Amino acid sequence: MTHTDQLTDIRTTPRRKVLISGASIAGPALAFWLNRYGYAVTVVEKAGTLRSGGYPIDVRGTALEVVRRMGILPQLRDAHIDLRRITFLDGDGSKVASLHPHTVTGGVAGADLEVRRGDLTDALHTAVRDDVEFLFNDSIDTLDQSAHGVDVTFQGGSRRTFDMVFGAEGTHSRTREMLFGPEEQFHRYLGYCFAVFTMPNTFGLSHETLMWNSPGRAAALYAVGDNDEVHAFLNFAQPEPPFDAFRNPAAQRDLITGVFADAGWEVPGMIAAMRDADDVFFDAVSQIRMPHWSSGRVALVGDAAYAPSFLTGQGTSLALVGAYMLAGSLADRDHATGFAAYEHDTRDFVTVNQGLVGEGGATLFPTTARALEQRNDRLRKLSAIPSTEGRPAHSALTLPEFTP
Repeated sequence: MTHTDQLTDIRTTPRRKVLISGASIAGPALAFWLNRYGYAVTVVEKAGTLRSGGYPIDVRGTALEVVRRMGILPQLRDAHIDLRRITFLDGDGSKVASLHPHTVTGGVAGADLEVRRGDLTDALHTAVRDDVEFLFNDSIDTLDQSAHGVDVTFQGGSRRTFDMVFGAEGTHSRTREMLFGPEEQFHRYLGYCFAVFTMPNTFGLSHETLMWNSPGRAAALYAVGDNDEVHAFLNFAQPEPPFDAFRNPAAQRDLITGVFADAGWEVPGMIAAMRDADDVFFDAVSQIRMPHWSSGRVALVGDAAYAPSFLTGQGTSLALVGAYMLAGSLADRDHATGFAAYEHDTRDFVTVNQGLVGEGGATLFPTTARALEQRNDRLRKLSAIPSTEGRPAHSALTLPEFTP
């Protein structure tokens, strides 16, 4: 069959209809590639619109090739934050070490990207909005699988049938819960909780991070440019997840205030700003680990299937690579063989990147005075010049070429 015959066959064959739940990163990336392979794609998102702004995220290694193939790499290069230094501070506020961020994260200067989350979601949405149906202010209520498809009832009351459904709603995925059961069985708690929010940049910070530590506690101020605001970050060790606080903003603020009650440096001002902030995001530091990422005609992608935690710095990259691999595995296969290929070809990459979590925790959040002292000694000995190679895990998968 010639290439022209293949294209004609694609145009005359009824397009398989798929639904993606979640319009952050993994969802639109998956939509892009599935549309490329001839699928009719619908994306449903419970929020009323795309979330703009947001905290900085990293795109590294294999994921850089994904965004290059999508044609959005130049746009992301223009949005690159160019963080220039991270300064670590001791409990009394004295400087421990000031380093290039890539020296700490294992990134590659001049290659890896750091952009605001909203800049990436905007680039992804722009790349697919003319070819993909978006349903905002709605979500999946029920899923009913059969041999012929998936009957979906939406919260808004409408009903539709799709050939496949994909969950891309993040760590606390509703689709995963409907399909596989409660989150607790896949949730690997890593011993910390955190809160992020924005506050006025009264510190004169520009393109830099200040990270304060005492045993089991950390506070950071992150200036992504010369803006009037900084991203504030508070992290603390917690033996068990505070389940009563996860859905109670007042309890979250009270918990954090108590943990940091005697902290010095700029922490009292950060706590005061947190109490007035309207954008506080609180969660546990955790991973999602699942034996399988699909069931029947429904599959998971990104954090919903394999959240690595921010300690690895690889959540966004895993979402982009996972979306590429999932769509490509379905380019010329049915759902059963495609899902099997997706898991087989992607799991090793996920595993090695989730394994980076120990390195991140030891560097950023030592829990004892001895561990903090050892961490500080290591930081003082690090070269100020970042590596030109990066961590092997970031590029542990060579992207295959998929054809429809």
